[in-house]
Amino acid sequence: MKRVGVRCDVGPSRGIGHVMRCLALAEEVRRRDVELVFVCDAHTVPWAAEQIARRGIAVQPAVWSPDEHVEIAARLDALVFDSYDLDAAVYSAVRATGLPTLAIVDGDLRGAEADVLVDQNLAAELDHPPLPRDSVRLAGLPYVMIRDEILDHRPAAPPADRHNAVPTVFAFFGGTDAFGAGPYVARALAATGLPFEATVVAPGPDLAAKLAAVELQSHQRLDVIGPTTQLAARVREADLTISASGTSTWELLCLGATAGLVCVVDNQEMGYERAIDTGAAAGLGLLSALQQDNSGAVPTLKRLLTDPAERGRLARAGWKLVDGRGRERVADALLQLI
Repeated sequence: MKRVGVRCDVGPSRGIGHVMRCLALAEEVRRRDVELVFVCDAHTVPWAAEQIARRGIAVQPAVWSPDEHVEIAARLDALVFDSYDLDAAVYSAVRATGLPTLAIVDGDLRGAEADVLVDQNLAAELDHPPLPRDSVRLAGLPYVMIRDEILDHRPAAPPADRHNAVPTVFAFFGGTDAFGAGPYVARALAATGLPFEATVVAPGPDLAAKLAAVELQSHQRLDVIGPTTQLAARVREADLTISASGTSTWELLCLGATAGLVCVVDNQEMGYERAIDTGAAAGLGLLSALQQDNSGAVPTLKRLLTDPAERGRLARAGWKLVDGRGRERVADALLQLI
């Protein structure tokens, strides 16, 4: 049996986006009788560690030096990288051994060198970064990697308009909400003055306490929950889902969700702007702006809470953009190297 390693970032400040998209690829590769091992510090985010363990995938602690990666590579048939933190020398050292490699990137290659480079971001095919020698780049939404949990809940047909007197809202910001977006979004929702029933994910007690302190009007309801394994089901049930404009954006579109996006960190800004420009998601602005003044997000939230036709239009546009087969295309490219 072939054996593929996955070296990805994860941590309280880094979040779990790298792990989530790597798990999507891992699920597809395992369907093709390939053994997986993740090389990452998953224990630093228990929810991420649980997601890997649930799939029966082995985990080794993260390594950092070129020599350590070369040592791991000697026991593999291919290695997948998904990291913002690795030194460029790691990629070149592994590739020099002749081991097939694939690197998942977001715009800037950050020194990544691999046989296959995957940039699954919207309109990435319009960018033309200089590539390492003999590298192939797979770019754009046809290569978005979606997990089984999401695919199992993808509607078979474009979503219809939903007319609920009191709209339901689901908000989450990755496995850790590393930038503390949840309470600011909750305050913006409250500032609309409109009725809603919202559920917000708080990965830790500090965030939960801040959310509980948000002042609501009598016709507004806010429930706080911890990280959930029922993410896709929650999204499908909600009239509006609010999230960070990271890797979860493509999952929301695949699910046919009405997505409101917050740009929580600088490296998401290009993807955020492109997603809004497609008309498949609504922009609530930069988190830095929400932290200062939520008035910029309030008009958009009012429209989303009161206009079922607009919510339906967004949901259908997103559903058409992401077909859920990107991981098959990436797995094809990876396994052709072995």
